[in-house]
Amino acid sequence: MPTAPAASLCAFLAAVLLLTSCTTPAPSPLSPETSVITRWQGDKIGAVSLTFDDGIITQFTVARPILDSLGLLATFYIITGKVEGSERGKFIGRDPELIIAETARTPTDSTNFFERASLIAFTGTTEAITYHSDAGARYEAGQIAKAHRLIDEAYAKLRAGTLRNTDDVVFHDNPVDTTTWDDYRAYQTAGHEIASHTVTHPRLAVLDAPNLRYELEQSRADIAKFLGEPATFSAEGPYGTEDERVMEFAHRVYPALRNRMPAPYLAELNRGSRVAPGSVRQEYVQWQRGPTDNTSLQAMKDWVDTTLAHDNIWLVEVLHGVDDYGWAARPAAELREYFAYIKEREDRLWIAPFATVTKYIRERENSRVEERRSEDEITVHVRCTLDPAVYNVPLTLRTVVPEGWTSVQVKRSNDADAGSPLQVVRDGEGPDYVRYAVMPGERVILVGR
Repeated sequence: MPTAPAASLCAFLAAVLLLTSCTTPAPSPLSPETSVITRWQGDKIGAVSLTFDDGIITQFTVARPILDSLGLLATFYIITGKVEGSERGKFIGRDPELIIAETARTPTDSTNFFERASLIAFTGTTEAITYHSDAGARYEAGQIAKAHRLIDEAYAKLRAGTLRNTDDVVFHDNPVDTTTWDDYRAYQTAGHEIASHTVTHPRLAVLDAPNLRYELEQSRADIAKFLGEPATFSAEGPYGTEDERVMEFAHRVYPALRNRMPAPYLAELNRGSRVAPGSVRQEYVQWQRGPTDNTSLQAMKDWVDTTLAHDNIWLVEVLHGVDDYGWAARPAAELREYFAYIKEREDRLWIAPFATVTKYIRERENSRVEERRSEDEITVHVRCTLDPAVYNVPLTLRTVVPEGWTSVQVKRSNDADAGSPLQVVRDGEGPDYVRYAVMPGERVILVGR
């Protein structure tokens, strides 16, 4: 019999699976008189999303200009509490002095651990933040007793006045990071995704309910205020947490999480996974890779090559530091070569922000294509069950056309100018077809010539 939290999580995941159930099986190959949505936008072989965590300033002053010079778009998960004008972060709950006094009388256990782990990071020293983080790491590793002992040790030092500020650089909470909301708006306007990495970058798994809710909801509120509601689509919980209680909370706040997005058509291989993505047969494989200090540039290029060796892999690159600043920092010259390597393969790779790829996949899996044919016209209608105000990424369709058609004009109901004709693709291995973009819910007419 599952516990109450487990049962609640099961019900939540069941709802997610129902919402994202696949309604458009992937056809292969094309059969006569068929219109299908291609697995990836542009009918590419695979997809790549470049994501950056922590909002480190060199990501924007060094890495972003390299991306811009190559015409590549990325996702930046920012810590909103660092940005001037947003809420800085705080402890939500009882009087801290009462909690601290209780730690002298009552050892930490499962009844008080979350509250104490939430408070300790706000008691005024960098060493206290380290205790919070270390206890969280132990907890997520299943070392519950060790996590409890760390919290007891931290509060004993706090009561004795010996918790101190260390000289360690905490990259996700450093005053050198001075990017403003105006800067973020400019990057967003250029096409980059700016999204939530919480308010203070805590170990979410060891926060009690009020503080967990605060970190998720306040970060969302500040992003909505300064960047607009569309920027609240995706988020990443710090440290790549996959804690079930956190995921249940977070999915109520954000439609998409890089941490986890349960769906029957999506296999998720996290950064620590050693499963070969090519061995997974689901419709989509989200394959997260992130360079550490020991990762070579060639290993990173191999990730791209592996993506191209299959047709269902979504490579989600997780980057942090840039130019000796930040965790696992990569030098600018290396990033320039790596990003150029990806760009050179853009004819076969769809390179897009995390939210964009997520929306496309969900649109495809929740759409069906209807078509009606006459001698010189094909009417195609993409019916999608998702909210068009949110799910607004163009889908790529392939439509088989009759023999003898040499070009195709696309007529759209909202477009007086039909645009340039589509060239008919003849690959010698199947029927002739055209490839074109359609918005979810759109109806178009293909006129043959």
